[in-house]
Amino acid sequence: MNPKDLLEAIAKSLVDRQDQVEVKVIEGEQTTVLELRVAPEDLGKIIGKQGRTARAIRTILGAAGMKVRKRFVLEILEPHPS
Repeated sequence: MNPKDLLEAIAKSLVDRQDQVEVKVIEGEQTTVLELRVAPEDLGKIIGKQGRTARAIRTILGAAGMKVRKRFVLEILEPHPS
């Protein structure tokens, strides 16, 4: 499973508005940035209390990156206004 699909699956399992989950991939030489955008009301579910959920997602992406010798960076973007 590629990191985009992995992040999308994790995000969709956490949010109420799954149709609003957007993942954009920006490829770099050694680092790949994954931009995640969700509905405004779901932002708290992605970040979690004290950022714990976001940290856990970053840990999973880090472990996935070790396997392919790449670094994945998660950027949680401001949601589109609904």
